[in-house]
Amino acid sequence: MICFLKGKVFDINDSYLQIDVNGVGYEVLVSHPDDFVKGDDIFVYTCQIDREDEQYLVGFSQKEEQNVFLSLIKVKGFGPKTAINALSATTPSSVISAIASNNVAYLKTLPGVGAKAAAQIILDLKGELTGTKGDPGVYDDAYDALKSLGFKGTAIDRVLAQINEPNATSEDVVRIALTLLRK
Repeated sequence: MICFLKGKVFDINDSYLQIDVNGVGYEVLVSHPDDFVKGDDIFVYTCQIDREDEQYLVGFSQKEEQNVFLSLIKVKGFGPKTAINALSATTPSSVISAIASNNVAYLKTLPGVGAKAAAQIILDLKGELTGTKGDPGVYDDAYDALKSLGFKGTAIDRVLAQINEPNATSEDVVRIALTLLRK
């Protein structure tokens, strides 16, 4: 198991880095390749993925991102490539905040994450990442309430994705959403 790499960035591509570690090149899938500069000395935490038909390394500049990634790949139907793609559109703290506040709408904005996957993430990871139990139904109820008030689904999704209130009730979420929708 390769748990970290320390070396120079040899090359950068759309989704991975090539890292030179004492003359040995490692290709490492990363969420934000633009955060790295060719030729820089770097340290990345890694996770080695071994599948029947492929093997690859996934790299992280922060331990928190690695922890969120490792948690996401435990979710039913959520593989390593989906997890790294989802992390490429956000930060680990935003994912944790969305899970803590039961924000299905925010999680649905991430690449490869639909409504069922977002709800499953909250159900599976709320206790693990935040120490509390979750009910993704809070945002579903808020969505239904706003829809019944005549708001369009796209506007509701946009607004709900902005709300990350831990322990909010459906009423709290609706109240905040109405304020944002009126702006």
